[in-house]
Amino acid sequence: MLVIHGYNLAHLGPNANRSGDIAAVLGVKINSLGPVRAKLIKKGMIYSPTHGDMAFTVPLFDEFMRRAIPEFEGKG
Repeated sequence: MLVIHGYNLAHLGPNANRSGDIAAVLGVKINSLGPVRAKLIKKGMIYSPTHGDMAFTVPLFDEFMRRAIPEFEGKG
């Protein structure tokens, strides 16, 4: 599940993305992202630059995710 959420964040691009936009891509309610978001932050994969935003901690990680998991390309 973390990979799917991470990939969908990657699909939205390299900049910080609103939690609501990520929830919309996943087709889930925004409050369901909280636990996964917390796990990704704890793992050091994402951070929250401002309230309600998420971004990868590593530059170009969005491109890596799209290359590493090509079967997800075009989804979302």
